[in-house]
Amino acid sequence: MSRRVTYYLALNSPWAYLGSQRFTEIVRAARAEVAVRPINLGDVFPRTGGLPLAKRAPERQAYRLVELKRWREARGLPLNLHPAYFPAPEGTAARMVIAADHSGGQPLKLAHAIMRAVWAEERNIAEVGTLMTIAEETGHHADSLFAKASDPETGRIYEGYTKEALEAGVFGVPTYVVEEEPFWGQDRLDFLEARLKG
Repeated sequence: MSRRVTYYLALNSPWAYLGSQRFTEIVRAARAEVAVRPINLGDVFPRTGGLPLAKRAPERQAYRLVELKRWREARGLPLNLHPAYFPAPEGTAARMVIAADHSGGQPLKLAHAIMRAVWAEERNIAEVGTLMTIAEETGHHADSLFAKASDPETGRIYEGYTKEALEAGVFGVPTYVVEEEPFWGQDRLDFLEARLKG
């Protein structure tokens, strides 16, 4: 019986981007089922004590850049430390990922491509045209995906995922949950891999 991983992410997160490819490799090797859950950190942070980047202390902001450099090298991924379109409003992008999931698409592949667009390709994910292009590049039918993303029901699902995350104790992203055990941060992927093998 395959394990199930609930994957909470935000598409502006450099940490979710850095872990995305490795996470995909781990769950594929473990033949684990993945429930992709984009969430709204704007609702999560006030409830859990988190702060948007611009409101964090200068020392924390400076150390974040040190860690991003380290993990960029460790993961072997391109990553701009100061991307042109960060933070971008990500609500539409999140609903596109949800739409892909609920229409038989490839939500993991689409989410990674959207994050790569922010952190490696200097593309604005707040622009519908950019999202439509990314959808096509990842093998989705852009028009139908955008139509589903625009459905109010998809918006309600997005809100529901955020509420679900809070109920599960999520306070940051990426968070991977296996049988109610959370693994917060892409630097916990080795622990997640061991859990799925256990």
